[in-house]
Amino acid sequence: MRERDLTVHCAPLRTLERTPPLAASAHVRLWYATVTALLPHLHRLGAVLDDEERQRAERFRFAPDRERFIAGHGLLRMLLGGALGVAPEAVRMARGAHGKPHLPDGGPAFNLSDTKDALVVAIGGTDELGVDIETVERRTDHELVAGHYFTPDEVSHIQAGGAEGKRRFLTLWTRKEAVLKASGVGIMEDLHALRVLDGTQVLTIRHEVFVREAAPVYHVSSFSVGTDHLIALATPRPHAGPALHDACMAIN
Repeated sequence: MRERDLTVHCAPLRTLERTPPLAASAHVRLWYATVTALLPHLHRLGAVLDDEERQRAERFRFAPDRERFIAGHGLLRMLLGGALGVAPEAVRMARGAHGKPHLPDGGPAFNLSDTKDALVVAIGGTDELGVDIETVERRTDHELVAGHYFTPDEVSHIQAGGAEGKRRFLTLWTRKEAVLKASGVGIMEDLHALRVLDGTQVLTIRHEVFVREAAPVYHVSSFSVGTDHLIALATPRPHAGPALHDACMAIN
């Protein structure tokens, strides 16, 4: 079995405030909004989807899931269209071997994540990036899930948090997801392989696809957005700090 080292640098959780797009010069931008805030724009966002995206939207059984999909993918098209200087409908995307979308004709790196009541699009630079968002009040048995998927050190960190245990769990969970999404692998059965506590973690990974395709190093930042959501961003190279914008401002 092949194996190799993976280094993950995790910065401590910090609060990230929204800034106007024109006032920021960040390398990576995070466009964030609640689904409720995007609902008034749903018709416009749905109008820019391609046929395959419309078909995917129609397959959702429940309206909230369908609305969240339309909002996220329509917003992504608007942001990419603005970056490329083309109409949102003209943006051409393809999927990698493990399903991660990219721009086959070149352009900025990007990634979309949603949770039940909010979404975020990360865009900027040419390095692969991964982003994940979670709702702080998400209903989950975090200690049970952590016992199955987290390292013993991570489980101890969560248990030591007391009332903050769930927030600690979600901070680590979003970090793991962001690294997996940045790698393009998307899903890895053994999340124990990723230790994402604060600081520098040097890990031995054995997952065949991850060994072959992931970067040797990831830099992960964690952010608290208001009181409701946690976001993690992972990139192969250090990022000085992304700018956070109101996604509704990108809708035209």
